Amino acid sequence: AETELAEAMTLLKTKQDSLRMVQEKLETLKRSFKEMNEKKESLEAQVLLCSQKLERAETLIGGLGGEKARWLQTAAELGQTYTNLTGDVLVSSGMVAYLGAFTAAFRNSQCQEWVQECNKQHIPCSAVFSLSRTLGDPVKIREWNMAGLPTDTFSVDNGIVVQNARRWPLMIDPQGQANKWVKNMEKNNKLVVIKLTDPDFVRNLENAIQFGTPVLLENVGEELDSILEPVLLKQTFKQGGALCIRLGDATIEYSKDFR
Repeated sequence: AETELAEAMTLLKTKQDSLRMVQEKLETLKRSFKEMNEKKESLEAQVLLCSQKLERAETLIGGLGGEKARWLQTAAELGQTYTNLTGDVLVSSGMVAYLGAFTAAFRNSQCQEWVQECNKQHIPCSAVFSLSRTLGDPVKIREWNMAGLPTDTFSVDNGIVVQNARRWPLMIDPQGQANKWVKNMEKNNKLVVIKLTDPDFVRNLENAIQFGTPVLLENVGEELDSILEPVLLKQTFKQGGALCIRLGDATIEYSKDFR
Protein backbone atom coordinates (compact mmCIF):
# COMPACT_ATOMS: atom_id res chain seq x y z
CA ALA A 1 0.00 0.00 0.00
CA GLU A 2 2.88 2.40 0.82
CA THR A 3 4.45 1.62 -2.52
CA GLU A 4 1.20 2.36 -4.32
CA LEU A 5 0.85 5.63 -2.32
CA ALA A 6 4.38 6.68 -3.23
CA GLU A 7 3.74 5.94 -6.88
CA ALA A 8 0.50 7.90 -6.72
CA MET A 9 2.22 10.88 -5.05
CA THR A 10 4.97 10.82 -7.68
CA LEU A 11 2.36 10.76 -10.45
CA LEU A 12 0.48 13.62 -8.71
CA LYS A 13 3.63 15.70 -8.51
CA THR A 14 4.33 15.07 -12.17
CA LYS A 15 0.83 16.16 -13.10
CA GLN A 16 1.12 19.26 -10.86
CA ASP A 17 4.38 20.19 -12.57
CA SER A 18 2.75 19.77 -15.94
CA LEU A 19 -0.22 21.87 -14.80
CA ARG A 20 2.11 24.62 -13.53
CA MET A 21 3.94 24.66 -16.84
CA VAL A 22 0.64 24.89 -18.71
CA GLN A 23 -0.52 27.76 -16.43
CA GLU A 24 2.76 29.63 -16.94
CA LYS A 25 2.44 29.19 -20.68
CA LEU A 26 -1.16 30.41 -20.48
CA GLU A 27 -0.08 33.54 -18.57
CA THR A 28 2.61 34.17 -21.17
CA LEU A 29 0.05 33.84 -23.95
CA LYS A 30 -2.35 36.20 -22.10
CA ARG A 31 0.38 38.85 -21.75
CA SER A 32 1.28 38.44 -25.40
CA PHE A 33 -2.39 38.72 -26.35
CA LYS A 34 -2.77 41.90 -24.28
CA GLU A 35 0.34 43.45 -25.85
CA MET A 36 -0.91 42.57 -29.33
CA ASN A 37 -4.31 44.09 -28.56
CA GLU A 38 -2.67 47.32 -27.32
CA LYS A 39 -0.51 47.39 -30.45
CA LYS A 40 -3.60 46.80 -32.59
CA GLU A 41 -5.45 49.69 -30.87
CA SER A 42 -2.41 51.94 -31.32
CA LEU A 43 -2.21 51.09 -35.01
CA GLU A 44 -5.94 51.70 -35.43
CA ALA A 45 -5.56 55.12 -33.75
CA GLN A 46 -2.64 55.94 -36.06
CA VAL A 47 -4.66 54.84 -39.10
CA LEU A 48 -7.54 57.06 -37.99
CA LEU A 49 -5.21 60.02 -37.40
CA CYS A 50 -3.55 59.51 -40.80
CA SER A 51 -6.97 59.35 -42.46
CA GLN A 52 -8.00 62.62 -40.79
CA LYS A 53 -4.73 64.28 -41.82
CA LEU A 54 -5.21 63.02 -45.37
CA GLU A 55 -8.74 64.44 -45.49
CA ARG A 56 -7.51 67.80 -44.15
CA ALA A 57 -4.64 67.85 -46.63
CA GLU A 58 -7.02 67.14 -49.50
CA THR A 59 -9.34 69.91 -48.28
CA LEU A 60 -6.41 72.34 -47.97
CA ILE A 61 -5.05 71.44 -51.39
CA GLY A 62 -8.49 71.89 -52.89
CA GLY A 63 -8.88 75.30 -51.20
CA LEU A 64 -5.43 76.44 -52.27
CA GLY A 65 -6.16 75.34 -55.79
CA GLY A 66 -9.19 77.62 -55.76
CA GLU A 67 -7.03 80.48 -54.46
CA LYS A 68 -4.55 80.19 -57.30
CA ALA A 69 -6.47 82.55 -59.56
CA ARG A 70 -6.81 85.14 -56.79
CA TRP A 71 -3.11 84.89 -55.96
CA LEU A 72 -2.19 85.39 -59.59
CA GLN A 73 -4.44 88.46 -59.75
CA THR A 74 -2.98 89.83 -56.50
CA ALA A 75 0.56 89.29 -57.77
CA ALA A 76 -0.28 91.13 -60.99
CA GLU A 77 -1.84 94.01 -59.04
CA LEU A 78 1.21 94.25 -56.75
CA GLY A 79 3.48 94.31 -59.79
CA GLN A 80 1.43 97.12 -61.30
CA THR A 81 1.44 99.01 -57.99
CA TYR A 82 5.22 98.71 -57.82
CA THR A 83 5.51 100.02 -61.38
CA ASN A 84 3.24 103.00 -60.62
CA LEU A 85 4.92 103.77 -57.30
CA THR A 86 7.08 106.62 -58.63
CA GLY A 87 4.20 108.64 -60.02
CA ASP A 88 1.84 107.82 -57.16
CA VAL A 89 4.36 108.98 -54.54
CA LEU A 90 5.03 112.13 -56.58
CA VAL A 91 1.32 113.03 -56.69
CA SER A 92 0.92 112.07 -53.01
CA SER A 93 3.79 114.39 -52.05
CA GLY A 94 2.16 117.23 -53.94
CA MET A 95 -1.15 116.62 -52.25
CA VAL A 96 0.36 116.50 -48.75
CA ALA A 97 2.45 119.62 -49.38
CA TYR A 98 -0.06 121.84 -51.21
CA LEU A 99 -3.66 120.56 -51.14
CA GLY A 100 -4.36 120.05 -47.44
CA ALA A 101 -6.42 123.25 -47.15
CA PHE A 102 -8.65 122.63 -50.19
CA THR A 103 -11.95 120.86 -50.75
CA ALA A 104 -12.29 117.28 -51.92
CA ALA A 105 -13.49 118.34 -55.38
CA PHE A 106 -10.52 120.65 -55.94
CA ARG A 107 -8.09 118.02 -54.64
CA ASN A 108 -9.47 115.42 -57.03
CA SER A 109 -9.34 117.72 -60.05
CA GLN A 110 -5.81 118.89 -59.25
CA CYS A 111 -4.56 115.34 -58.66
CA GLN A 112 -6.11 114.27 -61.96
CA GLU A 113 -4.22 117.09 -63.70
CA TRP A 114 -1.00 115.92 -62.08
CA VAL A 115 -1.70 112.34 -63.18
CA GLN A 116 -2.17 113.55 -66.76
CA GLU A 117 1.07 115.51 -66.54
CA CYS A 118 2.88 112.39 -65.27
CA ASN A 119 1.56 110.48 -68.26
CA LYS A 120 2.82 113.21 -70.60
CA GLN A 121 6.25 113.00 -69.00
CA HIS A 122 6.15 109.17 -69.23
CA ILE A 123 6.18 108.80 -65.44
CA PRO A 124 4.22 105.65 -64.53
CA CYS A 125 1.33 106.27 -62.15
CA SER A 126 -2.13 104.90 -61.39
CA ALA A 127 -4.94 106.02 -63.67
CA VAL A 128 -7.15 106.67 -60.62
CA PHE A 129 -5.08 108.23 -57.83
CA SER A 130 -5.77 107.34 -54.19
CA LEU A 131 -3.81 108.90 -51.32
CA SER A 132 -4.97 106.27 -48.83
CA ARG A 133 -3.85 103.46 -51.12
CA THR A 134 -0.43 105.04 -51.65
CA LEU A 135 0.47 106.39 -48.18
CA GLY A 136 -2.21 104.89 -45.95
CA ASP A 137 -1.85 101.96 -43.58
CA PRO A 138 -5.18 100.07 -43.32
CA VAL A 139 -4.51 99.07 -39.71
CA LYS A 140 -3.69 102.63 -38.65
CA ILE A 141 -6.66 104.02 -40.58
CA ARG A 142 -8.89 101.57 -38.72
CA GLU A 143 -7.45 102.82 -35.42
CA TRP A 144 -8.18 106.40 -36.52
CA ASN A 145 -11.80 105.49 -37.30
CA MET A 146 -12.17 103.84 -33.90
CA ALA A 147 -10.77 107.02 -32.30
CA GLY A 148 -13.44 109.16 -33.95
CA LEU A 149 -12.13 110.01 -37.42
CA PRO A 150 -14.99 109.77 -39.98
CA THR A 151 -14.67 106.94 -42.48
CA ASP A 152 -15.20 109.01 -45.63
CA THR A 153 -12.32 109.37 -48.10
CA PHE A 154 -11.88 113.10 -47.49
CA SER A 155 -11.46 112.65 -43.72
CA VAL A 156 -9.07 109.71 -44.13
CA ASP A 157 -7.00 111.74 -46.60
CA ASN A 158 -6.90 114.58 -44.06
CA GLY A 159 -5.59 112.17 -41.43
CA ILE A 160 -2.85 111.02 -43.81
CA VAL A 161 -1.93 114.65 -44.56
CA VAL A 162 -1.72 115.38 -40.82
CA GLN A 163 0.48 112.34 -40.28
CA ASN A 164 2.89 113.01 -43.14
CA ALA A 165 3.10 116.81 -43.30
CA ARG A 166 6.33 118.43 -42.05
CA ARG A 167 4.44 121.46 -40.77
CA TRP A 168 2.05 121.49 -37.81
CA PRO A 169 -1.54 121.08 -39.06
CA LEU A 170 -4.20 123.77 -38.73
CA MET A 171 -7.60 122.06 -38.58
CA ILE A 172 -10.75 123.92 -39.59
CA ASP A 173 -13.14 121.88 -37.51
CA PRO A 174 -16.64 123.36 -37.07
CA GLN A 175 -18.14 120.02 -36.00
CA GLY A 176 -15.36 119.16 -33.54
CA GLN A 177 -14.60 115.82 -35.23
CA ALA A 178 -10.88 116.46 -35.61
CA ASN A 179 -10.70 117.73 -32.02
CA LYS A 180 -12.28 114.53 -30.74
CA TRP A 181 -10.03 112.40 -32.94
CA VAL A 182 -6.81 114.06 -31.77
CA LYS A 183 -7.83 113.85 -28.11
CA ASN A 184 -8.65 110.14 -28.40
CA MET A 185 -5.50 109.32 -30.38
CA GLU A 186 -3.16 111.15 -27.99
CA LYS A 187 -4.98 110.34 -24.75
CA ASN A 188 -2.34 107.83 -23.65
CA ASN A 189 0.49 110.26 -24.54
CA LYS A 190 -0.59 112.86 -21.94
CA LEU A 191 -2.00 115.33 -24.49
CA VAL A 192 -1.81 118.95 -23.32
CA VAL A 193 -4.86 121.00 -24.40
CA ILE A 194 -4.28 124.76 -24.28
CA LYS A 195 -5.93 127.96 -25.49
CA LEU A 196 -4.31 131.31 -26.23
CA THR A 197 -6.54 132.83 -23.55
CA ASP A 198 -5.16 130.55 -20.82
CA PRO A 199 -3.04 132.52 -18.34
CA ASP A 200 -0.41 129.77 -18.17
CA PHE A 201 -0.45 128.59 -21.78
CA VAL A 202 3.21 129.62 -22.33
CA ARG A 203 4.40 127.62 -19.33
CA ASN A 204 2.38 124.56 -20.40
CA LEU A 205 3.78 124.89 -23.93
CA GLU A 206 7.35 125.11 -22.60
CA ASN A 207 6.86 121.95 -20.52
CA ALA A 208 5.39 120.09 -23.50
CA ILE A 209 8.29 121.11 -25.76
CA GLN A 210 10.87 120.06 -23.17
CA PHE A 211 9.27 116.74 -22.23
CA GLY A 212 8.02 115.77 -25.71
CA THR A 213 4.30 115.63 -25.00
CA PRO A 214 1.74 116.45 -27.73
CA VAL A 215 -0.09 119.79 -27.65
CA LEU A 216 -3.54 120.68 -29.00
CA LEU A 217 -4.07 124.44 -29.37
CA GLU A 218 -7.81 125.12 -29.44
CA ASN A 219 -9.91 128.08 -30.58
CA VAL A 220 -7.28 129.52 -32.92
CA GLY A 221 -8.36 132.78 -34.52
CA GLU A 222 -7.08 134.64 -37.57
CA GLU A 223 -4.13 136.04 -35.60
CA LEU A 224 -1.68 134.11 -33.44
CA ASP A 225 0.55 135.22 -30.62
CA SER A 226 4.00 136.03 -31.98
CA ILE A 227 5.55 133.82 -29.30
CA LEU A 228 4.32 130.81 -31.27
CA GLU A 229 6.20 131.73 -34.46
CA PRO A 230 9.45 129.85 -33.64
CA VAL A 231 7.40 126.76 -32.73
CA LEU A 232 5.26 126.86 -35.87
CA LEU A 233 8.34 127.39 -38.08
CA LYS A 234 10.37 124.81 -36.12
CA GLN A 235 13.24 127.28 -35.69
CA THR A 236 15.44 124.94 -33.69
CA PHE A 237 19.18 125.23 -33.20
CA LYS A 238 22.00 123.41 -31.42
CA GLN A 239 23.34 124.85 -28.17
CA GLY A 240 25.81 122.97 -26.02
CA GLY A 241 25.14 119.79 -27.97
CA ALA A 242 21.39 119.94 -27.27
CA LEU A 243 18.57 120.83 -29.66
CA CYS A 244 16.99 124.09 -28.46
CA ILE A 245 14.35 126.65 -29.44
CA ARG A 246 13.62 130.18 -28.31
CA LEU A 247 10.20 130.76 -26.80
CA GLY A 248 9.82 134.43 -25.98
CA ASP A 249 12.88 135.48 -23.99
CA ALA A 250 13.66 131.92 -22.85
CA THR A 251 15.79 129.30 -24.55
CA ILE A 252 14.56 125.77 -23.83
CA GLU A 253 15.51 122.29 -24.95
CA TYR A 254 13.44 120.93 -27.81
CA SER A 255 12.35 117.28 -27.61
CA LYS A 256 12.13 115.41 -30.90
CA ASP A 257 8.96 113.73 -29.59
CA PHE A 258 7.11 117.05 -29.34
CA ARG A 259 4.24 117.56 -31.74
